[in-house]
Amino acid sequence: MKKYLEKIGSNAKIAFEKKISNKKKNKVLNYYTQLIIKNQKKILSENAKDVKIAKSKKLKENLIKRLTLDRNKIKSIIKSIKTIANFKDPVDLNLDTWKRPNGLKIRKVSIPIGIIGVIYESRPNVTSDVSTLCFKSGNCVILRGGSEAYFSNKILAELFRKSLEKNKINKNFVQFIENKNRKLVDYMLSKMSKFIDVIIPRGGKSLVKKVQDLSSVPVIGHLEGICHTYIDKDADLSMAKKILVNAKLRNTSICGATETLLIHKNKSKNINEILIELTKRECSIYADKKIFQIFKGNKKLANNKTWSKEHLSAKISVKLVNNLRDAVNHINKYGTMHTDAIITNNRLSAKYFIKNIKSSIAIHNSSTQYADGGEFGFGGEVGISTNKLPPRGPVGLNQLVSYKYEIYGSGQTRK
Repeated sequence: MKKYLEKIGSNAKIAFEKKISNKKKNKVLNYYTQLIIKNQKKILSENAKDVKIAKSKKLKENLIKRLTLDRNKIKSIIKSIKTIANFKDPVDLNLDTWKRPNGLKIRKVSIPIGIIGVIYESRPNVTSDVSTLCFKSGNCVILRGGSEAYFSNKILAELFRKSLEKNKINKNFVQFIENKNRKLVDYMLSKMSKFIDVIIPRGGKSLVKKVQDLSSVPVIGHLEGICHTYIDKDADLSMAKKILVNAKLRNTSICGATETLLIHKNKSKNINEILIELTKRECSIYADKKIFQIFKGNKKLANNKTWSKEHLSAKISVKLVNNLRDAVNHINKYGTMHTDAIITNNRLSAKYFIKNIKSSIAIHNSSTQYADGGEFGFGGEVGISTNKLPPRGPVGLNQLVSYKYEIYGSGQTRK
């Protein structure tokens, strides 16, 4: 295990020594899309193996949904790669320049982070998204996908490596850990700090917590996505209902799905109208005592644990709040600094909400499901970061670089 992983780490360090021009990067990415198109049937065949095994193991429906590829998802993968290829190279950009009174010229310049380890579950598109983003930003990546998507991840990684070889670039810019032994993850997290610069986990709460607890290198990631939508007293009701249905039910299994609905007490007369939009779509309601008394439809009584629950299914926690300040306080207490939204026509209320919640993404009059790198115009993401230190929110191309200071002198010495 040690030999296997340290060989991968050494391979990445050697690959990273070679700086690749933007023209070369784009040739690799464009050829990668051609290989995906050419091998589409094979990709779907490998994915079918994963889905068959997942069903035999009776994995949860939301995991199987994330795992399954079809022609539309492959089109989306290709679109993402092409979008990222068209972006400006984020490496070696002059971020700032200034001159000191002693004549020293200082430049702040963007540089790659280095070697990025990504540990992820279920979604095969993560393999292509992460490989593309890391390579375009000048980083090497070591991929450790979940065993449930083994065959899908393996072929997508192999095709990227073929594109690198075709363009005479070290294929170890992208490496996929093929060994399924779970102990490899522990070693990767705790013993690979001399090879890996950053770890990014993408998956459920247990995976992310394990990474945060064990990793000896910095981690970019989020533990949970307990996202809120707050319907203010000045909200347009038809807009609120439309946004809410999308925020909760468009895709219940993503981290940007709304898990808790907060409703201003002045909207209590509209509670039945609001919640019926969810229940008629088979969404379960977990209501606080006040909502429980008002709502005539099917519901269950919430308890203190309800507000800390990430459902990731057609379930929603609902609470009546006295005012905007109460809504913000609730979010800051129970939220996970992911994504939270206010629906209101009052600009001052919207501004107060956006400025005072601690979340990495704050939204006015729109769905929390916009918490996505593609929707931000990033082309894709390696994950959503809820860290207080940057990067925060969707981690795309420009968040995968660091910087250095270059100082140019003419013989100056410090007194």
